[in-house]
Amino acid sequence: MKKLLAAVAIAALALTGAARAEKLSVAATAVPHAEILNQLKAPLAKQGVELEVKVFTDYVQPNVQVAEKRLDANFFQHKPYLTEFNKGKGTGLVAVVAVHVEPFGAYSAKHKKLDQLPEGGVVALPNDPTNAGRALLLLDQAGLIQLKDKSNILATTKDISANPKKLKFREIEAATLPRILPQVDLALINTNYALEAKLNPQRDALALEGRESPYANWLVARADNQNSPALKKLAAALQSPEVKRFIETQYKGAVVPAF
Repeated sequence: MKKLLAAVAIAALALTGAARAEKLSVAATAVPHAEILNQLKAPLAKQGVELEVKVFTDYVQPNVQVAEKRLDANFFQHKPYLTEFNKGKGTGLVAVVAVHVEPFGAYSAKHKKLDQLPEGGVVALPNDPTNAGRALLLLDQAGLIQLKDKSNILATTKDISANPKKLKFREIEAATLPRILPQVDLALINTNYALEAKLNPQRDALALEGRESPYANWLVARADNQNSPALKKLAAALQSPEVKRFIETQYKGAVVPAF
């Protein structure tokens, strides 16, 4: 009887511990964000946090659902994008910790070098302001165009002061850019979407940001939950030596740690 009671007590304690596990729902794009988060499910479970990763293919809903408290946090964006989103949507989302940089690249299915771009060639850019500006800055650095202000991260095609090849620009939803690559001469693609399309930035990009890029990707939450115990545990895990090693091993320079 004593053994039976002890077993029941242990089982009750185990159930109580399981009941106390705090759920944490995080929105992410598939590569590399969800892949990185999935590495943390087991370690966080040992700390009493049940991590749920929700994969999205766009850059709007992850912020909307966090702001509306349908999800706890997200992991997909850099600070310039977050700043513009908050301004445009009237939200107050906050950056928690920087995790990695995805060097932004220019890709082509038609040409092997930038100097092969024809006069009047079509260049596809992401259609959100921060990434469009980021793309134009990379084209300026590559010598294809000149911008009036090289420090303006929100530059648009109207800010181009010189366009020697008379390139034509099309703004496309970021997630769609890999699919329309064969239809244009050049496309500026975010690394997460490039990786999903089996493009290797180090091998395939005709122009690529350096490691000094200011566009680190951050874990983002709301002001009312950014300091919750569960979120603090996730933030610490995302900046752990294990995650740094995973990023360096898994992506081989296509994604680089920001810590």
